[in-house]
Amino acid sequence: MAARRVCLGVITGAHGVGGEVKVRPFTAEPDALDAYGAVENATGDRRLHLTVERVSSKGVIVRIAGVDDRDAALALRGTELWLDRQRLPEPAEDEWYVDDLAGLQVVDTDGAPLGRVRAVADHGGGDVVEILADDGRELAVPFTRAHVPEVDVAAGRLVVAAPEWVEAGEQR
Repeated sequence: MAARRVCLGVITGAHGVGGEVKVRPFTAEPDALDAYGAVENATGDRRLHLTVERVSSKGVIVRIAGVDDRDAALALRGTELWLDRQRLPEPAEDEWYVDDLAGLQVVDTDGAPLGRVRAVADHGGGDVVEILADDGRELAVPFTRAHVPEVDVAAGRLVVAAPEWVEAGEQR
């Protein structure tokens, strides 16, 4: 079985002329992007050795070994930064890696199946669980304790106290 990987962030552009890049982090602690050692690009054919320089309002400013000028930094724009899941610490109680939630079975509070977690997204107003319903609909539920009272990664399921509009089959 292939190792599972987690995306820690994405390079959004160059910063300055000396080869630094801006990274949009997907980590709880943005300044810890370099804490786990080298990362890989999405295809796994390039290893990147990161050094976090600072955190700014534009993202995390990172130096990458061997990237010494603006052109080389610009060429990395859009590069995702991936790490083997096993190199990350286990999450605390009531915390999960988003990657661990994708694919979980979604059931309502009565145990009736609704579908599977497609993704967890943050569109600016807080995390949303995106669900591909068994009937093909795409549903979105706020990832709050009120709407998602139980997450059991080990059992492979997520319980949703679905709003009335989800139960009625409406899209909002």
